[in-house]
Amino acid sequence: MRVLNGDTYVLLKKALDASHLRQQALTHNIANSNTPNFKANRVVFEEELKKSIKGASAGGAPSINVSLKTTISNHIGPRTEDNGVVPRLVKDQSPPMRNDGNNVDIDLEMANLAANQLLYNALIKQTNQKLSVMRHIILEGKG
Repeated sequence: MRVLNGDTYVLLKKALDASHLRQQALTHNIANSNTPNFKANRVVFEEELKKSIKGASAGGAPSINVSLKTTISNHIGPRTEDNGVVPRLVKDQSPPMRNDGNNVDIDLEMANLAANQLLYNALIKQTNQKLSVMRHIILEGKG
C-alpha cells in the first residue's frame, strides 16, 4: 500500500526508531554514570539523514542524494525509499569527565532524556494524525 510506504510515514517510523534507541542509550548511560572507564553511547541519525537528503557536490552547492521512481522516462517521480538511513549507536569518544575514565555527564544525560521524550511525543502525535487522515479517507471514501 503506497500510503503506508509514503515518504512522510517512512520518515516518521525511522525517527521513532531513532528516538527509541536514543532513550535506551540515555538510560544505559545514566545507569552507568558511576562505572569506571564507561564511555557514553550516542545515537547518530539526524546527521546521517541530512547527509542522505542534502550532500555537498564537488562545487560546494547542495545536491539531492535520493533515488527517484519514474513511470515514463521523461517524468520524475516521487522519492520512495529512505536510502537505508538507520539510527546507529556509537561510543562517545570525548575526554573523561572524572579521574576514573567515565565520560558521562549526568546533567547532560538528564537534559537529553527530557528533550528526547518531547521529541518522541511529537513524533507519536504526528504519526497518529497521519493515521487518522488515512482512516478518515478509508471510512469516508467508501461512498
